[in-house]
Amino acid sequence: MAILDADITASRLDDVRAYSGVRTRRILAFCLDYLIVALLLIPFAMLVLLLGLLTFGLGWGLFAILVPLVALIYVWNTLGGRNQATVGMRMMGIRLDRLDGRPVDGMLAVVHSVFFWAANVVLTPFVLLVSLFADRKRTLHDLLLGTVVTRTDR
Repeated sequence: MAILDADITASRLDDVRAYSGVRTRRILAFCLDYLIVALLLIPFAMLVLLLGLLTFGLGWGLFAILVPLVALIYVWNTLGGRNQATVGMRMMGIRLDRLDGRPVDGMLAVVHSVFFWAANVVLTPFVLLVSLFADRKRTLHDLLLGTVVTRTDR
């Protein structure tokens, strides 16, 4: 049965229609996801603000780890979950797949996101240029990790 599942996954990943409009959908999903992360930060930021007031400013140092921590927990639970997509990706009708056909787990989801952030720090938006020349519209971190983003409706 595992061989049958791998054959189905491979054939879906080989279909050129699965990549139509993926680059634009990825960008929009990114914007939606970080709006969601920003909304998730509000209650935690209020808690850190209160803690900072109670500790005469010492607690405000937690703001430095608050954003990455909330974002990584969000990615672990959504992209590394059953749907293999964040909320923004699901709204845009895309998902992350592994080329070997195995499901995306939480650790791969986090590494995928960290590589994306690191590539953006070094290359800024030029990280998207790779997708203009790579097969299946893959970005640099997709190439490094053996992943691809596909449409869920194809």
